[in-house]
Amino acid sequence: MPHTQAVEMGRTERRTRGVGRIRSAGAAVAVGSTSVHFTAAAVTARGLRRVADESVLLELGSAMDVHGDIPAPTVAELIATLQRFATLAAELGVGDVTFVGTEPLRRAANGHAVAAAVRAATGRPLHLLTHEEEALLSLYGVLRGRLPAVDTLVVDIGGGSSEYVLARREGPPAIHVVRTGAARLTEAAVHHDPPTRDEFDALRAEARRRLAAAAEMHPRRAILVGGTATNLLRVVADGRAFRTLSRRRLALAVGALERESAAALAQRCALRPQRARILAGGAALVEAFLERYGLSSAAVSQASIREGTILAVARAGDAWRERLPGLVAGG
Repeated sequence: MPHTQAVEMGRTERRTRGVGRIRSAGAAVAVGSTSVHFTAAAVTARGLRRVADESVLLELGSAMDVHGDIPAPTVAELIATLQRFATLAAELGVGDVTFVGTEPLRRAANGHAVAAAVRAATGRPLHLLTHEEEALLSLYGVLRGRLPAVDTLVVDIGGGSSEYVLARREGPPAIHVVRTGAARLTEAAVHHDPPTRDEFDALRAEARRRLAAAAEMHPRRAILVGGTATNLLRVVADGRAFRTLSRRRLALAVGALERESAAALAQRCALRPQRARILAGGAALVEAFLERYGLSSAAVSQASIREGTILAVARAGDAWRERLPGLVAGG
């Protein structure tokens, strides 16, 4: 592994008991602004059961912001990471692996060239997702193609952008995007570790400004997906298995982020320091979403675009992108 990579998490144990009858298995890798994340899962009658999960920090979004594209050394690291994950999928016996690219590759001037280089090196396509596809995959991972009992807001706060979808009891989902995420917001406003009160005020003001023009909708509940939400829960969990971020818990998380350095948070919460550093912007965005839509709390789901991708490929094969809107609608 190249020396600049940082492995954030690695769990590759096989699990074969207690997962129901296995119908198929699959793996997906999401190339994001902060990390390149691998998940392998068994597809059962009950849904999905993870068998492996691993993340490597490459911070492609930061590299792209500095250079305007993904530099050649970083492309080489990305390819090496994807090759290793493809090998891992084969060793786990979960079948082929699907690569999907999100915000940094959408913005990078050489995004399509990077995708071509990945295909040449691995023999597999790197699918550059649109904002709409990314949002639909998150929604599919959470709801598994089922209609919600009440109108539900699903929010994925990434490193470089935030997708949000209103899943409705009737009619197609409404998909929207805020063109900032936890990393980009933090990097624009925070220059101290830990962030100062003034910096948090600036984060909140910018997050509210970004959400002021958000789509008018009236969700009855919200679900947060992705690393920002799960890591904020870890900051306040204190060993307890919380599954919701209430405004009170969010305030406790912000208090911890104001008191503790990224290194201290990383050690206490078993996070990478790079992840801990960008949680300030993530917390401001979660606050802004709850305020904008008048919600007191949001559930936190472990599902992600990776789970959505695994399910979509299992049910639609190579046509998963074309069939994705229908799959999300229960087709």
